[in-house]
Amino acid sequence: MPPRAELALALDDRLARGGRLAADMRAIGGDRPAIARTLSLTASRRGQALIEALWIRWAGPLGLVWKQRRFSIDSAISVVPSLRAVTDEGSRLFQRNSWFGLRQQRLRGEGSEYEALAEYQPGMDRRAIDWNASARHVKLLAKEYRVERDNRVVLAIDSGRTMAEPVGGMPRVDRAVSAALLLAYVGLKMNDRVSLFSFAAKPHTLTPAYMHTQDFPALQRAASLIDYAHVESNFTLALTTLSAQLNRRSLIILFTEFTDATSADLMIRAAGRLVKTHRLLFVVIKDEEVESEERRRPETGADVTRSNVAAAMLRDRQLVIARLQRLGADVIEVPADAMGASAIEAYLGIKRAGSL
Repeated sequence: MPPRAELALALDDRLARGGRLAADMRAIGGDRPAIARTLSLTASRRGQALIEALWIRWAGPLGLVWKQRRFSIDSAISVVPSLRAVTDEGSRLFQRNSWFGLRQQRLRGEGSEYEALAEYQPGMDRRAIDWNASARHVKLLAKEYRVERDNRVVLAIDSGRTMAEPVGGMPRVDRAVSAALLLAYVGLKMNDRVSLFSFAAKPHTLTPAYMHTQDFPALQRAASLIDYAHVESNFTLALTTLSAQLNRRSLIILFTEFTDATSADLMIRAAGRLVKTHRLLFVVIKDEEVESEERRRPETGADVTRSNVAAAMLRDRQLVIARLQRLGADVIEVPADAMGASAIEAYLGIKRAGSL
């Protein structure tokens, strides 16, 4: 047994700078001596990190030669986004709405699915009064509704060029994946069927519809496959493919980004066809950099030019949002750090309204 050996790992840049990690191994005494070493891997970004091979070498008995062995590993580690930054806020929102959707008796009075008749009480919606039943029983009776469960929720993530740009030091697509996973966990808690869909120039990932919290790790593994793409997103192909895969009315929550009305025209047309059958919610991040340029006091001619360009970009952005809303889609524009919490709030609002 040699007293020490050297090892080297060939792996993905996500786990080590330059794709190489080297260390020494030293002998551990005992009844059965061995050479061992524990390596700690730190991921720099999300995705599938491949570990290709391991090399080990040690000196011969006289120190004149090296003995070397290569072991092929060829396995991948799924690097999933950390939810610690948004878990607290999301848990707070979920607890605030915990009265909604946990027990059947607490669901009464909300939603759109008929539950039972109850005696009318002050504060109830007068439109819920059943006048025929009230006439038969000679007292005011009102219809109670419960929120429909087992809804299909699709979390669609645009991983194209505009989503690869960083905001607040993190790519938009990473923020979208974190928010989508947090939203997926809440959806599974609400007993909805949740699936993940991603696309860029073409559709990439469409998971099965999961409905149990123990299926959440499968969604995390699928999220690690969403890669960064520097190509334009094909909304027509992506949303048409998604619509063909859905056989029932669903809530589609689309995390995307648009810069001007011209480039968003195809997205608006595709959304117009999709919203006829499904409920569509767009989640976009506020461009705080452009907003700050538009608000900044100009001091030079260049500042005036930047302010005018920023104002034109914001006008185009609001025009796209207005066109989507006229089609019947919901749009929320949120700060980057509050993306997950705002998406949960919008999802629970749709659930409460029973508008699926």
